[in-house]
Amino acid sequence: MNWTNLLKIALRAIAANKTRSSLTALGIIIGIASVITMLAIGQGSKQSIQSNIAEMGSNMIMISPGSDGRPGVRMDPSAMETLKLNDYEAIKEECHFVSAVSPTCTKSGQFIYGNENTPSTMYGVSIDYLEIRQLSVTEGEMFTENDINTNAKVCVLGQTVVDNLFPAGGSPIGKVVRLGSIPFRVVGILKKKGYNSMGMDQDDLVLAPYTTVMKRLLAQTYLGGIQCSAITEGVTEQATEEITTILRRNHKLREATDTFAGDDNDFNIRSQEELASMMNSTTSMLTILLGCVAGISLIVGGIGIMNIMYVSVTERTREIGLRMSVGARGIDILNQFLIEAILLSVSGGIMGVLLGVGAAYAVNALAHWPIAIENWTIVMSFAVCTLTGVFFGWYPAKKASRLDPIEAIRYE
Repeated sequence: MNWTNLLKIALRAIAANKTRSSLTALGIIIGIASVITMLAIGQGSKQSIQSNIAEMGSNMIMISPGSDGRPGVRMDPSAMETLKLNDYEAIKEECHFVSAVSPTCTKSGQFIYGNENTPSTMYGVSIDYLEIRQLSVTEGEMFTENDINTNAKVCVLGQTVVDNLFPAGGSPIGKVVRLGSIPFRVVGILKKKGYNSMGMDQDDLVLAPYTTVMKRLLAQTYLGGIQCSAITEGVTEQATEEITTILRRNHKLREATDTFAGDDNDFNIRSQEELASMMNSTTSMLTILLGCVAGISLIVGGIGIMNIMYVSVTERTREIGLRMSVGARGIDILNQFLIEAILLSVSGGIMGVLLGVGAAYAVNALAHWPIAIENWTIVMSFAVCTLTGVFFGWYPAKKASRLDPIEAIRYE
């Protein structure tokens, strides 16, 4: 019996039992739709986190003071004074894997302009801070090296601060805002970035020369931190090692020897690469979990196909006996039932893909969750549904092919 006849017989059998065939395919449809929707949500979340980290600077390196253990007490990192301006200057001059570096120090308080005021934070930074944090000035200009050298009282406002201090509109450039009693002339406005994946407003900030913040606001000679940008994301580890060597030398920390354990670092270094790796690992595990949960539906659908094929074999026992008595071979009977199972799986898979894609876009439109439908998820779904049909349809088909023709014809 040729494949064309087998296909026609399989199609007639499916058409003769429309309700049973539809219910069989329903399990596959729900399974495939669940897999595609869940993977789209998982991949969308992963890409959203990656893009947010990239906006913050995927090759950014953050250096902060380390906690210090003293006899009977451990100092808080915020109270440490281990990072100095000479550390910043050494990193800037000596690091070969760093493209930009900026000291940081912060002062929070109430910013005032006329009758308006808003709480925010002023960051004392250098010009390189824009490159490190992927920021840009959309109106006016960034303060200059001369402003840094002269401790100028100038600032660049984030868009949230602009909206709160200047609700009536108009350009803030050249206007004077106060942080407490200290006046600052506005020289630029930062381009709006919005909220990041952590729910933090990236526009609620004010930038000023680090020398101004250190001397006029904080009256301190030490830094709150140092931020760097590696040349490329691939050399972040080398840059971190280079910075560690320079800071240990500057802080006169002794290296380990055969008889001495060595001094611990009095600073901490963290990179966005570590954060990205951790977040990617978390979202990957979440995607796998969602895929496994959805895969259970697919397995249930496959079991449904096997059950229906068992029923089909039982109901058509006499038909099988007649076919075998007029010359049909066992392999023909096997192929016939396998074709039926594969047809149900593939047709269910097509409808499942359409339903899954539609459900994913519905989730994006209604719940505003990020989604990403990738081609490999659709290809994988088709492959799995076909294999499901072959795997779960093979055993009932094999049973049918081994029936004794005489006994099958006598079956009531």
